[in-house]
Amino acid sequence: MTTTSTTPVRTRNRFHHDAYQFLSAALRHSQRLLGRNARQDDDEDEAHVSGGELLDGVRDLARRQFGLLAPAVFRHWGIEGTEDFGRMVFELIDRGEMKRTENDHLSDFVDVYDFETEFDRNYRIDTSHAFRG
Repeated sequence: MTTTSTTPVRTRNRFHHDAYQFLSAALRHSQRLLGRNARQDDDEDEAHVSGGELLDGVRDLARRQFGLLAPAVFRHWGIEGTEDFGRMVFELIDRGEMKRTENDHLSDFVDVYDFETEFDRNYRIDTSHAFRG
């Protein structure tokens, strides 16, 4: 997925407006992590991230911003699973705010990971910096 620079079409969002802002930040975060920063003069194909790559960025950014509260924040926004991020992406594609390739499908977002597992059971707090003398 890549963002477009066209003026967005105003329609009613399916999810909380903060979820779309977070998704946009997660896309940029994913591109940075993968070394695919998108600039005006760059080829959009070089900045493209797959659904799985975007969800990796969502997970990483959510851990950084929300920590253990990520599942609660997502639920507040109406997001119940990774497929909902895919629904948001394809909604933005339909509105002309994101672009896709022929290899991008909603199924790329289905059951990629479980929020409770990723943000609760697998959550680790790095305390190494707290105990340096």
